[in-house]
Parts: sequence; structure tokens; C-alpha cells
Amino acid sequence: MPHQTPKSMTDELGAWNNGAGIPLETWAECEGNYKLAVGYAALLWPRFEAVGKYILIEGVGKENIESFENQVGSTPKGVEWVLNHWHLADLHIHDEDNLSADKLLFIGNIVKEMWEAKLRNQFPDRPCTVEFCVPDDLDELWDYQISFWQSAWDADEVE
Repeated sequence: MPHQTPKSMTDELGAWNNGAGIPLETWAECEGNYKLAVGYAALLWPRFEAVGKYILIEGVGKENIESFENQVGSTPKGVEWVLNHWHLADLHIHDEDNLSADKLLFIGNIVKEMWEAKLRNQFPDRPCTVEFCVPDDLDELWDYQISFWQSAWDADEVE
């Protein structure tokens, strides 16, 4: 069976209500469930923790940190970026047929705002930079990523 082009969110919303469409929030109320809401909350508003000099998504093991620190050319910024990065396409690893650039752009921009707010609130004395990486080719859906690092590391790279 040939691969179908996924529906954009505009098409998805417009198909509801006999073609009159519905708002995104109403669609989520109709299509979602509480189990997913709990999972989304954990993914989109993760727990961050200070681990030594790093700020990381909760649960990164010491061995993992050390393996990245020990790589040639490793920097604190690079360690934080790699250990905190998330490929947005991993949100639903079994729903590739519905994956599209417009959805990833929407999610990525919102997650960037959420992580910025949470990091600013949780670590006011350790400002962070949140980066939403959008590929040059918008159809490279597995290349949309988000990550963060402490802004202080940027100064270390200039020296």
C-alpha cells in the first residue's frame, strides 16, 4: 500500500463538525484521554535536576554523564545538549503515518516556551538556553529536536 501523506492539523480540525471544523482544544478534549494527558505532562514539562555542574532532565545516570565528559572535544555545553536533547518524532514512535512538519513545528515551539519558563523558574540563578532545532529540509521529520544548556557555557566556548 503506498504511503499516504499525513493530514495537516488544519485538515484534521476542518474535517470535524460536518466540515465546519472545531478548535484545537475541543479536538483534544474529544480525541484524548487521561492516561495520555499524564504522559504528555511528564514529557512536555519534565523534571529537571542539578547534577554537579550540570542541569539535566531527571534520571540521567552518572555513567552516562561520564561517558560524554570523557569524549574527545567534550564541553559542558555539549554534554548538557546531548543529555537533554529530545527528538520530537519520538513523542509517538508508532504513529509515523500522522507525523508532519506542521505538527512538529507547533509542538517544538510550545515545548521551547514551556522548558524556558520551567528552567527560569526552577533555576533562576543559572540561566539556560533552550534550542528548538528545525531542519533545513522541513520534511526531515526525525531531525526536529529540542534541547537546552546553561547559557554560562557559551562564554566558555568563546575563550
